[in-house]
Amino acid sequence: MNSRFLRFSILVVLFALGVAAQAGAVEYSDVNPKASTISFTYNQAGSRVYGTFSKFVGDLEFDTRNPEAARANLTIDLASIDAGSEDATAELQKPAWFDTARYPQAIFESTGIRDLANDRYLITGNLTLRGVTRKVDVPVLLKAEGGVGIFVGELTLKRNDFKIGEGEWADSFVSNEINIQFRMVAPQR
Repeated sequence: MNSRFLRFSILVVLFALGVAAQAGAVEYSDVNPKASTISFTYNQAGSRVYGTFSKFVGDLEFDTRNPEAARANLTIDLASIDAGSEDATAELQKPAWFDTARYPQAIFESTGIRDLANDRYLITGNLTLRGVTRKVDVPVLLKAEGGVGIFVGELTLKRNDFKIGEGEWADSFVSNEINIQFRMVAPQR
């Protein structure tokens, strides 16, 4: 076998592998809020409580070939909270908690995304809640199904870090740890 043919064959194989890798890459954008969910759990007086937020807007630009260049933003309408009962839902909108009259939204803006392999990513960003901004790390699993990307993750926030549940609520009646779960659905581009 001559060396020119061998070099040509190697180049063809490398090109084919590059094209195959490019073909496996997928780009996702714009979160579909009707197909997506944000929920939370916490402990209150020893019982587990579950709640949701029904109104939010997500903006996403994500390319599996270059996840480090991706960006993700999420704005949650805090008045859309459902804490499982009318009393709890009304209480969480008051000044001691979310104070939705002064701070109607929670905003997350990504500052970096790291590929952890096997469709797992770590999204780092700033979360602003009640006028307080904190850096958070959000582990995410990407599942591709039927032309959409489903970004699933969860993180634990400490409500005291954001001055949520002040005054009489600052004791341990309501847990300091709030577990946030999300499922963001975004179409392929």
